[in-house]
Amino acid sequence: MIDSLNGEVLSIGLDHAVIECGGVGYRFLATPQTLGRLTRGEQRRVMTSMVVKDDGITLFGFSDADSREMFHKLQGVSGLGPKLALAALSVFDPGELSSRIANGDAKGIQTIPGVGKKMAERIVLELKDKVEAFLPAQSTRAGAAASSSSAGASLAAEQVVEALQGLGFNERQARPVVDALVEETPDEDASALLRKALSQLGKK
Repeated sequence: MIDSLNGEVLSIGLDHAVIECGGVGYRFLATPQTLGRLTRGEQRRVMTSMVVKDDGITLFGFSDADSREMFHKLQGVSGLGPKLALAALSVFDPGELSSRIANGDAKGIQTIPGVGKKMAERIVLELKDKVEAFLPAQSTRAGAAASSSSAGASLAAEQVVEALQGLGFNERQARPVVDALVEETPDEDASALLRKALSQLGKK
């Protein structure tokens, strides 16, 4: 079982990265949020979860323990596999997702790619009593975001531009896209902005 990786970041893709540890390059799948915190050529540590199936072994990487724990909880839902669990964490951070689950917001959960009405209802039903540990952190983030929306938008934009540079885009490419997205949806958080920016830059 590979529990974590600590080494030089060799490469970063739109859905994966490679970190070298002891002369071996380990490729892992990760969310845009996790990938945005990596920088090629620098030493980084990621927590991992190794999924073994008949068709091979896949490594998933996470920047924090809450994300990995939520990844494991999601896979406890009937019919929900690791790639769908990762997709969920690409749309919502653990606090946001647990809040929607605790509030029975199946409709909001359906915004996750690949999650239909029945799966969303199943997630709520099977996890509603198992996500309490993630709720306080989410409430803190929500309160902080509400304190100053304009300052928050500016901070989010800078975080996204920095994350995009870490993914290999230069500031001249990233800045106009991020500024346009912030102007269009000023209340969007950094995670959502990063996903939208990656989607637009990937088409260019």
